Amino acid sequence: MLKRKFLDRLQEWKKNPHKKPLLVKGARQVGKTYLIDHFARENYRHYLYLNFLQDESLGRIFDGDLSADAILSRLSLRFREAVFEPGETIVFLDEIQECGQARTALKFLCGDPRLDVIASGSLLGIQYKPVKSIPVGYEEPVVMHSLDFEEFLWAKGYSEDQISQLKGCFERREKVDEFVNATFHEEIREYIIVGGMPEVVDLYVAHRNYGEVDSAQRRILSDYMADIMNYAPPMEKTKVRNCFLSIPRQLARETENRKFKYAEVEKGVGSRKYGNSVEWLRDASIADMAVNLTAPLFPLSAYIDDEVFKLYVSDIGLLTAMYGFETKAAVREQRISGSMKGALYENLIATFLIRGGYELRYHRETNRPLEVEFLIEKNGCVVPIEVKASNDATASLNRMLERAEIPMGYKLIAGNVGVSGKKVTLPHYMAMFI
Repeated sequence: MLKRKFLDRLQEWKKNPHKKPLLVKGARQVGKTYLIDHFARENYRHYLYLNFLQDESLGRIFDGDLSADAILSRLSLRFREAVFEPGETIVFLDEIQECGQARTALKFLCGDPRLDVIASGSLLGIQYKPVKSIPVGYEEPVVMHSLDFEEFLWAKGYSEDQISQLKGCFERREKVDEFVNATFHEEIREYIIVGGMPEVVDLYVAHRNYGEVDSAQRRILSDYMADIMNYAPPMEKTKVRNCFLSIPRQLARETENRKFKYAEVEKGVGSRKYGNSVEWLRDASIADMAVNLTAPLFPLSAYIDDEVFKLYVSDIGLLTAMYGFETKAAVREQRISGSMKGALYENLIATFLIRGGYELRYHRETNRPLEVEFLIEKNGCVVPIEVKASNDATASLNRMLERAEIPMGYKLIAGNVGVSGKKVTLPHYMAMFI
């Protein structure tokens, strides 16, 4: 079984005496069902699993009276083995987007001591399938992502102690041993190729076969296209699909400005036609959005210009697959260059930051050539992050660090650790510690 950090999140939820039903959202195939099922079997004496997509008749349990007593009574009729023991019974409502009444019922199950409840489903369906009454305040929504780079390293057999040693170098701002540094740069290239979708990582770890990796990624992308056609509003289906398929070429644009342009989707059109489609991709967790800032000042949320943004694919391996199989060999053999290389590494760092809990924001000035790929907040200050696919100069970051209110900035490169004034240079893989 792949080791996942989200399991710790589930353990924390179980220990909370005032917990609400947990609603685990996320894109298709990030491992939600497998991990929750494992958690339930390992941590409870009594476990009921309901999959509304697999068995539509289970929806009848939530017809009529939605009081906790009525629901538990109907559960006991459907599942003869049902036992409701405080702290020892869990009910897992999987694919809950297929049963709106079950989602509504979370309000009435919240706080009942006889059972714990976890619900899960595709973020697509949860966001866009109709629900009579959403239980606002009676559920705890969380989002699960595909494997981050540290989890990828665990899957490949690296120990927590090995990663901890790297973290020590990050914290002390000291260079990593050259052999170790080269090894982890190679691992980050593999992560760019494979990404973090559990099925893909399992295949790669078992067989080290890039052809199998590519086939699995293409199946997932095909499933995403099918989900778009299933869940997107009728008038948006083709537009959503075209927006998603445009992301690779938007990121690989020859100019440094990777701002999302509606004209790249269809010439001569703007946000009026495609704005809802972009929001749909973001809501579905298929794509991540970085919004531009009018100024690099704290708090960043006060300076958002949401009319100007970039889109990234939520899993770096899927982006690489969208560029084609030959791109994998080019990345592995370090033959990739130019705007394509920059696109991959920028998307890579976006996934690192999302999994680290950050909002994606960047700053670009139109009156002079200044753009810093990401800005985050730490300890009440703005910290800029510039991403270089190799180890090029960082004129934009240097200018931003001239501002007195910015205490430091990160330059992420294909090199080693270094410090120059307020600028901290880090190898790409150390973004997992930011």
